[in-house]
Amino acid sequence: MKYKVKIQDRTFEVEVGDLLQRPIIAVVEGEAFEVWPEAEAEVPTVAVESRRAATESGAAVPLPGTEPPRRSRRTSGPEAATPDVAARSVYAPIPGVIVSVAVQPGDVVVPGQELCVLEAMKMKNVIRASRAGEVARVWATVGQHVKHHELLIEYAE
Repeated sequence: MKYKVKIQDRTFEVEVGDLLQRPIIAVVEGEAFEVWPEAEAEVPTVAVESRRAATESGAAVPLPGTEPPRRSRRTSGPEAATPDVAARSVYAPIPGVIVSVAVQPGDVVVPGQELCVLEAMKMKNVIRASRAGEVARVWATVGQHVKHHELLIEYAE
């Protein structure tokens, strides 16, 4: 279904996929997002899928000067991530601040499991696993300001 959504003075074209499948695919202005609605019994929030190791979760802190690889979610052009790299990575769907990290390297996750929470414009967005797998590296830290498409979590091969 296609919708036109007006927020303040801006109008966005939004296409929402099958509401019975998980994740629900929502395309906003040509960019696809995976949406994981919470169960009805829980607090209703919209979860989206979605850089440094979390110090508060007990994970290792990266050495000074080590930065995560700059990987793009672009699907074409010279900056496009290869499909295998994109499938192993979780990116920030919007800019914001990491308020919690729920996983650490070595954890095995299932689709829909909470990975971290990203706060943007005073709204908390749960970043969930889009697939099952083992967490290889956590780049996000609590309190970190992240940019749109910044690498948050990497899965093992």
